[in-house]
Amino acid sequence: MSDISYHRPASLAEAARLAVSDPDARVLAGGQSVLPSMRLGLLAPSALIDLAAIGELQGIGSDGRTLTIGAMTTHAAVAASQEVRAKLPALAQLAAGIGDAQVRNRGTIGGSLANSDPAADYPAAVLALNASIRTSARAIAADRFFTGLFSTALEPGELIGALDFPLAVQAAYAKFPQPASRFALVGVFVARVGQAVRVAVTGAGACVFRATALETALGRSFTPQACDGVRIDPGTLSSDIHGSAEYRAHLIPVLARRAVQQLLG
Repeated sequence: MSDISYHRPASLAEAARLAVSDPDARVLAGGQSVLPSMRLGLLAPSALIDLAAIGELQGIGSDGRTLTIGAMTTHAAVAASQEVRAKLPALAQLAAGIGDAQVRNRGTIGGSLANSDPAADYPAAVLALNASIRTSARAIAADRFFTGLFSTALEPGELIGALDFPLAVQAAYAKFPQPASRFALVGVFVARVGQAVRVAVTGAGACVFRATALETALGRSFTPQACDGVRIDPGTLSSDIHGSAEYRAHLIPVLARRAVQQLLG
């Protein structure tokens, strides 16, 4: 195995400088994607930039209009946070259903988003809730952040600092988990702000996407029954050993219905 340099920066700005200076370095947020990839020989970075010592990337807070979560906040911390449970309970529920206890205690929200795994849970919440991703360089709207398979709008050396979630929403998440990994075979996050409805789907395509047909149907009638007649085109969806594109297309309105039912009680 070749030598790997190890950096432990004390600030986001320092971490970004290190990342820019070495394009072959990889950022270590929680290690749940980088380390398995290295073990499998799929990744051979020149250096690891460990973000664990950067205090500004930790924590959860609110100004009454926005819930802010630092990029290095673990899934377990999001799930356990009284602030998240009170103000965005669907996000706490989603975090509690990620992987197993070990993954939840090591994995971070920023690491998950930067990796943009097609079956990850957090992207559905970020997109449906219309969150803003604050980086070392700018703020990126959720609609512009996810660009494809393991691909985002982040530029080389650009690192996620925090997520800003608007609070004036009702939201719910329904997931059909793959039993072994607990990744989403399909996950649907429904968010409602007044009469506006956003529906984000994970696990079904190359990356998270908005289900506009469901948004239109629920905008007309925000009831579980409104999802029943919506057809999702399987032509753009994923097929694998866990489920065909047609199966995933069938699951999307079913899970949207469950999410709306949760939201309405």
